[in-house]
This record gives sequence, structure tokens and C-alpha cells, in this order.
Amino acid sequence: MFLLGDETENMKDIEFAKNMLKKNNANLVIVKDGKLLFETRTTGIRGLLNAIDEIGDELKGSTAADKIVGEAAAQILVYSKVDRVFAVTLSQCGRDILTRNNIDYSYESLVPHILNLSKTDLCPFEKTVAGASNPSEAYERLRKSVLAMRPKP
Repeated sequence: MFLLGDETENMKDIEFAKNMLKKNNANLVIVKDGKLLFETRTTGIRGLLNAIDEIGDELKGSTAADKIVGEAAAQILVYSKVDRVFAVTLSQCGRDILTRNNIDYSYESLVPHILNLSKTDLCPFEKTVAGASNPSEAYERLRKSVLAMRPKP
């Protein structure tokens, strides 16, 4: 349980992150102790993977605001040790993962699943992490998947 002072700071971080997400039309914003640590318009799971590459351990204890949080993003957020998450759209599986890992969350819209861009099947990143035994395994699967998708020079 947070002390009142900590709770007030946490609320400021979540509101700041939400406002930056919307104001800057970002896809992901990460805030900690009232400071913007990371912001991107990169879509998909790449934004979270880039945040890990760029700010690493600074993610621990931070607040993330993300447009879409499904199973893949939730696993990466757990892996990154964030404390709070706001999602514009949150999947039921993403919610369950955040709940099981004691991460505070809020959202605007709860959906059964995160779908691909054409809305014909599950998001490929959701498929990539399906059956992962822990967040570390999900992270490794996603990293390999994203690297495989990059164009060859």
C-alpha cells in the first residue's frame, strides 16, 4: 500500500503519461517521478522493445501509457517491472496478466483480444507469446520475432 504522498505522485505520473499520450498522438509514453523517460509513435510491440533497449532499468517503478495492451505488451510490461499502466485499449488477457503481477492499471476500452490490422485474426505478436511460461520467455520470443521482421541489408 502506498502512503498518501506516494499515491499523489503516482496519480500525477499516470495523468501526465495519459495526457502526453493523447496530446502528442504517441503510441507509448513512459513516465517516472514526474519526468518523461520515453515517448514513441512506433506501432506494435516495437515501442516497448525500444524502450527496454534505450532506458532499460529505468523502467522499473515507472508508469506506462500505451494505446494497445494485449498479452504481448502486458508480458513486456511485467518483464520491465513497471508499476502502473494506462491503456486506451486493453485485452482481457492483458488485464489478467497485469492483475496476476500486481501492476496497477486503468483503461478506456476492454476487448476480448487484440486483432491484426485487418481484423481477421489475432495480432501476430499475441500469437508469438501464446503459451510463454514467463515474461522473460515472452520477451525473448518477441525480440526474435521483431528481428526476423527487419529488412535484410
